[in-house]
Amino acid sequence: MKQFVLASIIAGALALPAAAADYKIMAPAAPGGGWDQTARSMQTALQDEKISSSVQVNNVPGAGGTIGLAQFVNQANGDPTQLIVGGYVMVGAILTNASPVTLDQITPIARLTGEYEAIVVPAASDIKDMAGLVAKLKADPGAVSWGGGSAGGTDHIAAGLLAKAVGVDPTKINYIAFSGGGEALAAILGGQVTVGISGYGEFESQIKAGQLRIIGISSETKVEAIDAPTFKESGVDVSIQNWRMVAAAPGLTADQKAAVLADVDKMVQSASWKKILADKGWANTYLAGDEFSAQLKKDTEATAAILKDIGLVK
Repeated sequence: MKQFVLASIIAGALALPAAAADYKIMAPAAPGGGWDQTARSMQTALQDEKISSSVQVNNVPGAGGTIGLAQFVNQANGDPTQLIVGGYVMVGAILTNASPVTLDQITPIARLTGEYEAIVVPAASDIKDMAGLVAKLKADPGAVSWGGGSAGGTDHIAAGLLAKAVGVDPTKINYIAFSGGGEALAAILGGQVTVGISGYGEFESQIKAGQLRIIGISSETKVEAIDAPTFKESGVDVSIQNWRMVAAAPGLTADQKAAVLADVDKMVQSASWKKILADKGWANTYLAGDEFSAQLKKDTEATAAILKDIGLVK
């Protein structure tokens, strides 16, 4: 009888669904920016959809994510519960900071979202449109200060490409890097910089409140939900999209990587995640597994070429 009861208990336990994984997600930037928002959005979706029973987010800012990346590589090896968010900005920061730790040392899981770059000015600024910005830039490139994210990141690249497109030496732009979206926003609102450049989502609330004026968006074509001309519509032949990703620890087994991939895939397909994308105006650029790894390699090579072109990497 005892054997029957024990067998029944074991059978019942085996029939239960596997326990949801607990995850720790590193946002390698200060609170308020795109990576922090991505990590906390993942936290919400994974928990709300019961894909994970517990998700913790921690912030490790500095050097375009390379400080957090180095810590992650050194401390998370072989741990399938640890994830890190990153993206296009980190690709550039690794090159400009000559980081000894690269994305080759982690386990790419998926590209998650894409977001266009927005250029904004405080509501009281005398710059009313792209033509006004270009005129100031041509008159004295150093007099126009740009507030954005990390040096060598998407914001910096976009500013350099814009300068080059209008005939201004991109190495002369006065770019001021901030480690978090909150710090950059405070500097822009406080008039400490001439213009702000970052993902549209980081400025949306202030644009809608009338505190900031948007003068351009870096999309290829008009974005219906954003009341602003594209750079191209304003005569500046530049389009660029920032993307964000999630990666896992180094040293995972094939089974561990597959389990993380499966959880991320469930999250991306969920109603919670789709609502987050809609609410934040993020494009769904989901690309997972080996396809993402291949694309990441191409993006790294292309970014190195752009950074050399605008004088940020020799």
